Amino acid sequence: MNLQRTLKKEIICSSIGLHTGRKVKMCIKPAPVDTGIVFKRKDLADVPEIPAGFDNVSDTTLATTLGAKGITVSTVEHLLSAFSGMGVDNAIVELDSFEVPIMDGSALPFVKMLKEVGTHVQGKTKKLLVIKKPVSVKEGDGNAVLLPAAEFKISYEIDFKHVAIGRQTYSLTFSDERYEKEICQARTFGFLNEVEYMQAKGLALGGSLKNAVVLDDQKVINKEGLRFPDEFVKHKILDAIGDLFLLGMPIIGHFVAYKSGHRLNNLLLRELMLKPDCWEIVSCPDQKETFYKHASLKIPSFHILDAVQV
Repeated sequence: MNLQRTLKKEIICSSIGLHTGRKVKMCIKPAPVDTGIVFKRKDLADVPEIPAGFDNVSDTTLATTLGAKGITVSTVEHLLSAFSGMGVDNAIVELDSFEVPIMDGSALPFVKMLKEVGTHVQGKTKKLLVIKKPVSVKEGDGNAVLLPAAEFKISYEIDFKHVAIGRQTYSLTFSDERYEKEICQARTFGFLNEVEYMQAKGLALGGSLKNAVVLDDQKVINKEGLRFPDEFVKHKILDAIGDLFLLGMPIIGHFVAYKSGHRLNNLLLRELMLKPDCWEIVSCPDQKETFYKHASLKIPSFHILDAVQV
């Protein structure tokens, strides 16, 4: 896993777009080393490209939207999360619309397709960004922090007044196996009154019980119920993994969030890049040497609510 990876062969799929409610066709193709993830709008003249980078995030309303030279592609976070979870560094994503298909509202369909075609190991090492000092952002009552750690860890807490959600906390040390087993199946969720309001305004026209967990005032209204008792917080982790993947390389550190979302996740990456003394980029084989070098960093145990106040 120290070497960069791409797909062994292309993937073609189609599904409803969350915003338009229309079918979107997507083709994911292998790409050379150091390409990263690049989106291409096949529906537009000259097939403009939009690199998947944190500094190209143009909107975070309802989903993460990337933009370059006035061209956008929306709802990228689930696909990017699957790339991160399956260790895919380089790929070209061609679309015939301005949004990635929503599939079932989780990253599971993308993970299944990536596993089906397999990944190809490329002859160049990955770069890693190692967190050396805490970096944090806060907006309203939401917080997001990156702390030094010996591996990529995520701790997330949500707190909704809704009786079916309430306060949920989940932590994991990231691995392909744990991502596939515990995170990728978690679906996006919304509230019936908000969905009805948005659709009346011409928004989220593709949103349905087939691609989201929907709640009325008291309960989940999907007949099949939840995939996990804590599916809500796990989906927030799924989203965060996709948003953090926009850094362009894996993070070695502990991401801690309280009531965060797409906007705050992106603000954290922007704040991180403004503080070069808080991180170091290393080649993957040098990973352990870097940890030993910074072994003097004493990383205390903490509760999530304590960490977000750093």
